[in-house]
Amino acid sequence: MDVPTNAPEHCPGTESEQAGKADACAGCDNQQVCASGQTKLPDPNLPFITQRMSTVKRKILVLSGKGGVGKSTFTAQLAWAFAADDQLQTGIMDVDICGPSIPTILGIASEQVHSSSSGWSPVYVQDNLGVMSVGFMLPSSHDAIMWRGPKKNGLISQFLKDVDWGDLDYLLVDTPPGTSDEHLSIVQYLKESGIDGAILITTPQEVALQDVRREIDFCRKVGIRIIGLVENMSGFVCPSCKTESQIFKPSTGGGKKLAQDTGIELLGSIPLDPRIGKSADYGVSFIDEYPDSPASIAYLDIIDRIKVILGDQ
Repeated sequence: MDVPTNAPEHCPGTESEQAGKADACAGCDNQQVCASGQTKLPDPNLPFITQRMSTVKRKILVLSGKGGVGKSTFTAQLAWAFAADDQLQTGIMDVDICGPSIPTILGIASEQVHSSSSGWSPVYVQDNLGVMSVGFMLPSSHDAIMWRGPKKNGLISQFLKDVDWGDLDYLLVDTPPGTSDEHLSIVQYLKESGIDGAILITTPQEVALQDVRREIDFCRKVGIRIIGLVENMSGFVCPSCKTESQIFKPSTGGGKKLAQDTGIELLGSIPLDPRIGKSADYGVSFIDEYPDSPASIAYLDIIDRIKVILGDQ
């Protein structure tokens, strides 16, 4: 049974032992049925999700404990790099419901989702790169999305069971910061289909690394394989003189030390290039526009390493 949209804000969830018993449940129309345990039946959407995902070869989550570390930008560059191979079909599912930036980064913010007899059609950046995001469904890019957990979860379920991805080699799931509703929903809905792994994005400073440690703990608790760690904004490279300076000082050793302490592979470090932000604003591929940038070289090395780890190269 799905959690209804009128559930209280601090609803413990139907899978919780506190379902129908927590203080937040008082006065809820569904308190009795939750307390009875009838909601713990298998989600009826799972078979449809599993069937739809059967045509997707690799499912990769892109996670960050902290906002503003470049997670969505990395997701877009990773997708563009995969799609540079005409033989590969790539998709991005943007489940950052309250902050959907993927459409802007990919230059397709003005597009809309269309439906057909086979389901919702992704918006295509190019023939082999499709995208699905709540950003395509808003009347205006300025509209705030004020949804509680159950409604977010319902949309994620729809993205997984109703979007006609076709045959995909890679589906990249761009998630919001943290370890909340969206992350738990993705894990729950894909438990039958399988998740190939997660890529964790951080910046060098301790305030970002603290949140990544929580993300690592989340992955281990729910059984998601961690493909590796990417340190973003790792120094600033001047586009003119190529001189590198540290903007975010790695006071506790940065991503390299975190990788050593946790036994996770550091896939690579991407220097900060101001043209990355410019490319995201204009919706173009940074790697294609500036192939000689140290950041582009770092992106491509990381992507090659991901393919090796997954056994695709």
